[in-house]
Amino acid sequence: MWVKKKGILFGVLLFILGGLALWLTQGVFHKTNSTEFCVSCHSMSFPKEEWEGSVHFANRKGIRAECADCHLPPDSWHYVKAKVMAVKDVWGEITGKIPDQEAYEAHRLEMAQAVWKNMKEQDSSTCRTCHKTDAWILGEQSEQAQTMHKLALETNQTCIDCH
Repeated sequence: MWVKKKGILFGVLLFILGGLALWLTQGVFHKTNSTEFCVSCHSMSFPKEEWEGSVHFANRKGIRAECADCHLPPDSWHYVKAKVMAVKDVWGEITGKIPDQEAYEAHRLEMAQAVWKNMKEQDSSTCRTCHKTDAWILGEQSEQAQTMHKLALETNQTCIDCH
């Protein structure tokens, strides 16, 4: 009888600990999604300045894309993978891999290629959360954009193939 109660108690305790672990993980994931968290690292001050000068920061429609909007995929598997892989970025910050603008520029292409690869693998899913191809009004785009967007639709290209 006592062994059975111990088993039930152990199961309940395990369930509570599992729930607590999930709750804490979700809290950490949520906190680390904020742009404030992303740019709190010294090495992110360089892309922050660039972002603040872009259409993704300020535009006539008042829509702002935050770091997580572009760099964290919307589907669960790729989202968790991105969070786990971000540990290397934290390690790079701790070890001073990118201490200044010069080092940032030296690593810029390598970092960009990693982002492009991930975006290509995910069919530009982060872009497509805002930019819907079925909502394009091609006639209101520049002639060059119309031509390229028609071609992209015909050849099944993804955003990152051109942008």
